[in-house]
Amino acid sequence: MISEILFSKEGVSANSKQLAQLQALFPNCFDKNGKFLLEKFQTEIAEKTDISREFYEMNWLGKSYAKLLRNLPPKTLLCEDKAHNAKPENANSQNLLIQGDNLEVLKHLKNAYKGRVKMIYIDPPYNTGSDGFVYQDDRKFTPEQLSELAHINLDEAERILKFTAKGANSHSAWLTFMYPRLYIARDLLKEDGVIFISIDDNEVAQLKLLCDEVFGEGNFVEKIIWKKRSGPPNDKKIAAVHEYILIYTKNAQVLSLNLKERNEKQLSRYKNPDNHPKGKWAADNLMANVKGGRFVQSLYFPIRNPITGEEHYPSSNGNWRFNQKKMMNLLENNEIYFGEDGKGRPKLKRFLCDVKNGVTYSTLWDFVPFNNVASAEISNLLGNLNIFDTPKPVDLIKELLALGTNTNDVIIDFFAGSGTTAHSVMQFNAKDGGNRQFILVQLPEKTDEKSEAFKAGYKTIFDITKARIEKSAVKIRQDFPDTQCDLGFKIYQTTDNFRDHSDDEFSLEQATLPFVENLTEAQYHSLLTTWALNDGALLTDPISEVKLGDYTAHLCDKRLYLLETGFTSADLLVFIQKLDSDKDFNPNRVIVFGENMSSAMQQELNQAIETYSNKKNIVLSLIIRN
Repeated sequence: MISEILFSKEGVSANSKQLAQLQALFPNCFDKNGKFLLEKFQTEIAEKTDISREFYEMNWLGKSYAKLLRNLPPKTLLCEDKAHNAKPENANSQNLLIQGDNLEVLKHLKNAYKGRVKMIYIDPPYNTGSDGFVYQDDRKFTPEQLSELAHINLDEAERILKFTAKGANSHSAWLTFMYPRLYIARDLLKEDGVIFISIDDNEVAQLKLLCDEVFGEGNFVEKIIWKKRSGPPNDKKIAAVHEYILIYTKNAQVLSLNLKERNEKQLSRYKNPDNHPKGKWAADNLMANVKGGRFVQSLYFPIRNPITGEEHYPSSNGNWRFNQKKMMNLLENNEIYFGEDGKGRPKLKRFLCDVKNGVTYSTLWDFVPFNNVASAEISNLLGNLNIFDTPKPVDLIKELLALGTNTNDVIIDFFAGSGTTAHSVMQFNAKDGGNRQFILVQLPEKTDEKSEAFKAGYKTIFDITKARIEKSAVKIRQDFPDTQCDLGFKIYQTTDNFRDHSDDEFSLEQATLPFVENLTEAQYHSLLTTWALNDGALLTDPISEVKLGDYTAHLCDKRLYLLETGFTSADLLVFIQKLDSDKDFNPNRVIVFGENMSSAMQQELNQAIETYSNKKNIVLSLIIRN
């Protein structure tokens, strides 16, 4: 029998989890009191590091607090919108829209979705001073508590608590906000996963350095510049018409991005005027690129035109691309082109069948629609309302999907906004027959009471996100009537943890949570949903009822949850009989809400599990959770 406390803050600090990971890998580098022995660790990794030399480090006021936030457990539980999720179009959907603070949601997702996400796209606050961003944090610590937890002095703790309390929008506040979110998001990515982050000039420098720290400088892929408007405002002499998209990966060694599909103009270059058996071709350079390189004598030789007999040498003392043997093979196979009249300089016939199935992306994107098109996309869906000033166009996100995903991948956007990412995923699936799944997270931020959105009934940004997804799904069904792609979505939301202490009651010695005598139906299901997710079940995995006499348990992925009061010896007997008689009933863990089962019943259940000799060779374990 195992006893555990879920989401306990006991022992959590700014680096507690990271030190635990080190101790698991290098136990010999810790003394008997748990102190990390740096010199001993250095000898373990000496061939790969030089700790003695100076190094560059990014720092800001609040970084220690941000590290603490990444490690603290969630304060909330998750519950589902049962009415919405039961609708026919949503009942079997694998798509998710989650309402709540995205840091809380990411913490809930990190166990079940760790290493499952192929692509993350986020469009976070740009912190321009006019975009409404201020750092908001409802966690309450005394300076003394924060000093001990974050391993900082009391003066720094007081300064941090001042800016977290007053709603700051400094660079430090923005970095403190972004760091824990990116840190957890990295864990969700697959090894070949990729994250795209939209940003503008105001924070791009800080974001680049932050991502270097979170993802590793070697996992930077590229910075895309995309043109967001046709021209600068008339009232400015110099004005930006572009934004950036930073691209990082979990592991650059295994990252494989897709090539861009050739458009009609690019394909039109390939023709077959001589009816060559290999098909269409385009003339390409036969010269090697030796700029900055060295001259290779063996690649300097004449190519004889088989029709005119004229000899051609590489130009400007350069080299041919291939050696003489390869060049003779090309000539014999009619794969060298001497111009329309047959008398020109030799060029390579680059056959369409031999080139990669696509072209490389450049870092300058001026081929997607502007932001005004994105505004029109939302307006047309939501009744000609002017709702968002700077949304991203669907075609921009679709380009990122084409670059970073394949047909069955999971995509997360935890700054969902108007829901463009969900719209793009569904439309892209409908076009290519894919089965990509989206997970969107959006805070129920209130809309301005004077805005068109509020007057139209959209009281929060989340309301807009939800409506955009629903209405875009209707439009996609009209545009692609034969599509079989998933156009539904399930809704979950964070809810207050009815069992948790508030932060001002939190002490470092706290190890238990308040007793709960009877769970309401909502409390029961939020606890069940949260625990199942924490134990590794996806939010879309089924949770089924199991009747054990008069007692109702729930089963999810071989985990049997006993959360309600009233479990008796008679119910235990039914449980044992069901293990023997029901071939489809094969739980390997029984998880009990300890406060709702007496210690005597816990012992009886534990003894029954330990002594049970079942017919199906099931190895059962009992977890008492508080």
